[in-house]
Amino acid sequence: MAEHTLPAAVDLVQVRGLTRSFASRQGLFGTKRVMTAVADVNLRVPRGQVTGVVGESGCGKSTLARLVLRLLPADSGQVLFDGVDLATLPANALRLLRRRMQFVFQDPYSSLDPRYTIQAALLEPLQVQGLAPVAGEARQRVDELMAMVGLNPALAQSLPHQLSGGQKQRVGIARALALQPQLLVLDEPTASLDVSIQAQIVGLLEGLQRELGLTYLFISHDLGLVRYFCHRIVVMYLGRIVEVLPTPRTPPRHPYTVALMESSFEADPTRRRVITRLSGEIPDAYKPPPGCAYAARCGSATERCRSERPALSLNNWRDGHEVACHHPQV
Repeated sequence: MAEHTLPAAVDLVQVRGLTRSFASRQGLFGTKRVMTAVADVNLRVPRGQVTGVVGESGCGKSTLARLVLRLLPADSGQVLFDGVDLATLPANALRLLRRRMQFVFQDPYSSLDPRYTIQAALLEPLQVQGLAPVAGEARQRVDELMAMVGLNPALAQSLPHQLSGGQKQRVGIARALALQPQLLVLDEPTASLDVSIQAQIVGLLEGLQRELGLTYLFISHDLGLVRYFCHRIVVMYLGRIVEVLPTPRTPPRHPYTVALMESSFEADPTRRRVITRLSGEIPDAYKPPPGCAYAARCGSATERCRSERPALSLNNWRDGHEVACHHPQV
């Protein structure tokens, strides 16, 4: 289990006012609609820690992950990596900086080129960055990467279809480590795997983070996993951050976070809770309400909540606990 008593760390990544919208049409000749997938997000990712981002499907988690690595351009806002604004870098400088930040995708079945052997897939990042080792050293480097993620080096000449889902995800992790990055952005890396394999992958990631001093931005919809694995938890709802828990044990204040935690399954029958069902519908992402997006489903909502959007603030809580709610729970 991750150690949750780390001292305060300098932020490796800072996100300031990040916003990204997507346009679509209702049918071939329909009117143009705009959906804001990520809206005015401010986020810190402390160096050497695991920052989890959790929320329902469609809340903007994966879009945020791609914005952080500038795989998608932002409409507005900044992403600073080690103090450098990624949007200000020319293409060559950004490519060089990407040696220090890598992505592990959700679906191991589609993230690997089916025509590449495992060895070719692991060497590709080095070739793209102009760091390809000579023939004799290439196999040694591949063997080292495979050993780091618990794969038999004999699989180096295999094709992806010859591997299991868990083995493919290990290859994806090894490929991300090929350039010795400082930051890994993991977009639900266990979501498509069996439960027993999920535990193995989480254990692998935990060991790598500890041994290599990596910084993780861990995207998930599984609050139980995030509470186990992460040092800090960021909760998103409809494109916005509604709460930041400075530790996994911090009691939630936002009604949405409370509902998420109440819905998580407890293996111990004596600790199981009665789940309070949410009423109301998720607002239309193309026509968000003027106030709090959660107001339609919140039992504590007032007229102020429906008309005035709450800002993410400390709300007089200690230890960096941020909440975007007019009536946070005490």
